[in-house]
Amino acid sequence: MNGERRRRKPGVMKMGWAAPCSFAKQRVCSNVWVCLRRKCFRKISSSSGLLLVTQRGPKMATHMSRYRSWSRVQRFGIAAYRKYSSGGRYPNISLSAPLPGIPKPVFASVHGQEKYETKITTLENGLKVASQNKFGQFCTVGILVNSGSRHEAKYPSGIAHFIEKLAFSSTAQYGSKDEILLTLEKHGGICDCQTSRDTTMYAVSAEVKGLDTVVSLLSDAVLQPRLLDDEIEMTRMAVRFELEDLNMRPDPEPLLTEMIHAAAYRGNTVGLPRFCPVENVDKIDKKVLHSYLRNYYCPERMVLAGVGIEHEQLVECARKYLLDAKPVWGTGAVANVDLSVAQYTGGIVKIEKDMSDVSLGPTPIPELTHIMIGLESCSFLEEDFIPFAVLNMMMGGGGSFSAGGPGKGMFTRLYLNVLNRHHWMYNATSYHHSYEDSGLLCIHASADPRQVREMVAIITREFIQMASSAGEMELERAKTQLKSMLMMNLESRPVIFEDVGRQVLSTGKRKLPHELCDLISNVTASDIKRVTTKMLRSKPAVAALGDLTELPSYEHIQAALSSKDGRLPRVYRLFR
Repeated sequence: MNGERRRRKPGVMKMGWAAPCSFAKQRVCSNVWVCLRRKCFRKISSSSGLLLVTQRGPKMATHMSRYRSWSRVQRFGIAAYRKYSSGGRYPNISLSAPLPGIPKPVFASVHGQEKYETKITTLENGLKVASQNKFGQFCTVGILVNSGSRHEAKYPSGIAHFIEKLAFSSTAQYGSKDEILLTLEKHGGICDCQTSRDTTMYAVSAEVKGLDTVVSLLSDAVLQPRLLDDEIEMTRMAVRFELEDLNMRPDPEPLLTEMIHAAAYRGNTVGLPRFCPVENVDKIDKKVLHSYLRNYYCPERMVLAGVGIEHEQLVECARKYLLDAKPVWGTGAVANVDLSVAQYTGGIVKIEKDMSDVSLGPTPIPELTHIMIGLESCSFLEEDFIPFAVLNMMMGGGGSFSAGGPGKGMFTRLYLNVLNRHHWMYNATSYHHSYEDSGLLCIHASADPRQVREMVAIITREFIQMASSAGEMELERAKTQLKSMLMMNLESRPVIFEDVGRQVLSTGKRKLPHELCDLISNVTASDIKRVTTKMLRSKPAVAALGDLTELPSYEHIQAALSSKDGRLPRVYRLFR
C-alpha cells in the first residue's frame, strides 16, 4: 500500500473506481465519468457502492471547463453562448444592469396612498355599488346585506344561521349547488357566504373576464333561492352537527363570545344568539324564511361591492341583473323591520361543565376553567373607536405557548403583567367587538379550576390599570403594531372587499387606509385614559365556562372593577 502511494503521480488522488451506472454518461477524460442526469449524479456520489474518481490539478479543471462549455452550446445554441458568455462581446455586464436588446420592464407604482379610490354609485332602486380597482387578473365580487342575528327579535332565533347554510343552493337558474360550482370553475372561481350579528355577506372570487356570469349568479343566489324541503332538512342536520361540535371543541372562544354577548346585551339586538338554538331548529321552514327575507332583503339594505374591476363595468352588470330583479318571495310593504338600538345591560352567564375530557389523546389539554370579563366600549361610528382599537392592541395577550418577538405581541400588557408572572395562567387575550350602536372590550382568561378566584382578581386589576398613563414607548409600539396589522390585512383582496362592503353599508362611504393610519397616529395617552375611565363606569359582563366552584360572585367582580386597585373583597370561610 505504501509502495503504491509512492509510485503515484503528484497532483492525482484516486478514491476508487465504480462501474458506469445504467443511465447515459459522458466520459470527460480517461479517469472521469460524469452522469448526464443530475439526480442520478447525486445518487451515485452519495452511495457507498458507487465511488467517483476525483482528480486534482490543471488537467482536470481544463477538462471540466470544456465539458461545461460544450453543454451550454448544446442547450442555448452557439450564438447565445458567444453573445453572453465570458469570452464573448459583453464580458463585463453587471448583474444589476439590464442586458442589451431586452425591452425595459414597466412596474406598477403607488405614491404614498392607494392609486385608485373607492368609487360608489347608488342605483335608482337604492342599491349601492362600490368598487376598488386592484392589479391582477382575478376579482372578488359580492353582495352585503344589512341583516343578521340582531334583527331576529320578531322571529325565531337562528334564521341567519340557516341562511348561511342554505346560500348558493339551487336557484331559479341553477338546479343544484353542483351546477353553481361547475359554472364558477370555468372562471377559476369559488363562492362563500358568512353571517355575523349585523351583516350577511355573499362573495365570489373569479377571473375578471367572468364578471358578467358572477354578478348574474350572485343575483340569482340572493334573490331567487328555491329553498326546497330536502335542502332545508339537510340544513337542519348541518346546524345540529355544528351545535354539537360547538360544545365539544377544545377551543371555547366561539362559545364564550356567544355567552359574553348574551350577558352584555341581555335579550336585545347583538345579545340575541348567533347560532340557532336547538329548540328552534324544527321551527324554521320555508314560510318563516320568506317572511324574514321579504323584510330585510331589499335593495336599500344591500351593497354590491367589488375589488379588482373597473367601476363602470360593475355598475353596468348591476343595472343588468339587480336593478329590475324580482325576488322569489315577492315585493310588498316592509312591515316588521327591527330598528332597535343596542341596550347594554351587563350581567353574568354561567355554564357548569366538566372540561376534563375535552381533548384526550397523546397530548391532552388539562382541565381548565374559562372566564371572559367585558365592559362597554363604543360603536365603530364614534371618534373613540380608534383609541379603543389602540387600547385593545396595547393589552394584546395570547396563549401561554405563543412564540415570536414584539410583532407577535410579546410586549403587550397581558404578556408582561399576566402570562410572564403567573405560570399557571394558560391564556389571557383581549378582544374588541364593535357594532354600529355599541361595543364591547373583553378579556378572556383560562386557568386551573382551583385558581379561578386568583385569575379573576388578576384580570380585574388589569382593567383598573388600563386607566393609568401609558408609557410613550408602549403607546408607540401599540400604534405601530395596529397600523402594521391593518396594512398587512389589506394586502389581501378578499379583506379589501369586506372592508369596502362593510364601510359603505354602514356609513355610505369608505375611509382609505392612509386616513385610518393618520387617525391612529394622532391617538395620545390622554385619549387612552379618557376612554378607559368612561369604560370603567359601565357594569361588567361576565361569561364563565367549566368548573365554577371557586368563581367569585358577580357582585364581588363588580366591586373589584369599581375599586382603585381592582382587588376582590375578602371572603371569610369557616371551613376550607
